[in-house]
Amino acid sequence: MTRLLLATNNPGKVREMRRLLAGEPFEVVTPADLGIELDVVEDGDGYAENATLKARAFAEAGGCLALADDSGIEVDALDGRPGPLSARFGGPGLDDAGRTQLMLRELRDVPDGERGARYRAVAAVAGPGEHVERFEGTWEGSIGREPRGENGFGYDPIFRTGDGRSGAELSAAEKDAVSHRGQAVRAAAAWLRESQR
Repeated sequence: MTRLLLATNNPGKVREMRRLLAGEPFEVVTPADLGIELDVVEDGDGYAENATLKARAFAEAGGCLALADDSGIEVDALDGRPGPLSARFGGPGLDDAGRTQLMLRELRDVPDGERGARYRAVAAVAGPGEHVERFEGTWEGSIGREPRGENGFGYDPIFRTGDGRSGAELSAAEKDAVSHRGQAVRAAAAWLRESQR
């Protein structure tokens, strides 16, 4: 069975990626499973570059295939910000709730019809010294006026889906079926299945 290292230390991403890869013909492992302590500097020019940096670094450290993702939220009224800097929006002292509140403050005077947003993800698969394959996913929505829901992580409580619920009000299965990360990871898994034949 092919070993696949999840190239992240983010517990929310690990949970989602494990769910998305359940039933796939891979031995899914985390950095903790392999005793890997690695913090990759995400200094690429965008999602694809950052995902590639992480996939390559973890593939080398683990000596196996690695699946990385880089993702962010792009808000139309903020000219596409925070984008690839979503996890650092507002500076290093803010947690998910703080970043969510900062975004709501920045958008407080923006009318409902102008609060369009999307989550974007790029998943990258690399083996030690191998070419990197990339897969993209996009989830369209808008930014609500207050946090709602208990599920998910990041900006999910303020990200409104097409049916008006927040990303944090969706069940894990509902989110996985439509999310940016779900799209990208499913595409990566399909490519891996084919390439392993």
